[in-house]
Amino acid sequence: MLSADQPLPHRPHRVLVCGVSGSGKTTLAARLGGILGLPHTDIDSLHWGPDWTPRPQFSDDVDALIAGDEWITEWSYRLVRERLLDRADLLVWIDHPFRVTLQRAARRAIRRRVRREVLWSGNVEPPLHTFFTRPDDNILRWTIATRDKYRRRVPEVAAERPELPIVRLASPAEAAGFAHRLITDPPR
Repeated sequence: MLSADQPLPHRPHRVLVCGVSGSGKTTLAARLGGILGLPHTDIDSLHWGPDWTPRPQFSDDVDALIAGDEWITEWSYRLVRERLLDRADLLVWIDHPFRVTLQRAARRAIRRRVRREVLWSGNVEPPLHTFFTRPDDNILRWTIATRDKYRRRVPEVAAERPELPIVRLASPAEAAGFAHRLITDPPR
């Protein structure tokens, strides 16, 4: 596993960014895509249909995405996670402290709800009281319940796939530093 300040072994072409909800996966993936010249696809936009229902063509859309030679997306959704990993040539793991991700997820949920931001397929964040009334589908509860998911899975991936470079970003400062280093010292 690589730290944020170690050089990449090669210029990546197919990148996955993982982390718990609120870690900044989509923001970092879009930023890295711009730096590396890779098209970013927000995997949530492929997954979510109207009324927060999964789109039936999600799996096919992911297959079409990863068939390409260059892309960057988030490593999410159990249904496609292994297929994404099979095609990736870099995994970036955002492993910020839980207090950071929970605060970010809460601020984002509140902002989206208050502003009625339209998300994928016309969806909007549900009312904030769903934290108490609908615990199974509340994003903040999901953030809490899955806070250690990648701390178990990413080391397994590192052991199973030693050829796959994995960069661990343990803080927002490390994430910013990693992106900056890609600009100032791009991989070849």
